[in-house]
Amino acid sequence: MKQTLAIAALCLGLAACASTGRLSTAQKLDLYRAHAGPPQQDMPLYGSLSGWTALGDSALAVWTRPSEGYLLDLAGPCQGLDYASAIGLTSRIGRVSSRFDKVLVRDPTAGPVNLPCFISSIRKLDTKALRASEQELRQAQVQEREEGQQAPTP
Repeated sequence: MKQTLAIAALCLGLAACASTGRLSTAQKLDLYRAHAGPPQQDMPLYGSLSGWTALGDSALAVWTRPSEGYLLDLAGPCQGLDYASAIGLTSRIGRVSSRFDKVLVRDPTAGPVNLPCFISSIRKLDTKALRASEQELRQAQVQEREEGQQAPTP
């Protein structure tokens, strides 16, 4: 019940900001955090990532499979994350561990250097609920835009 109220409050707050047409980085991070489970020791890595989304300079979401995602909080700001052309994750025997493994950022301005950023926590995402909330926010944005348009005068 408490989580449902927090998600509802978050959605209302984000819908109020929907007139810009895009969520700010902080709003996106709040949305992902609202749909993340408790911190866990590690996560599986099945070869390469299915996708990733930067959420500011100290967090990102990674997808190990199209329907399996994790929120990674980083130990401090990660240089170049918000405009990186690619990332990688260090791992041991197919597992990425918090406090031991790193996100490797491919910074296009730094040349072929991968900048390491330590992972401070790993939280599994409820991807179905996250996608449903994102869809609700998109619908709220469209509805707000339609209501903002004035009817033509005869």
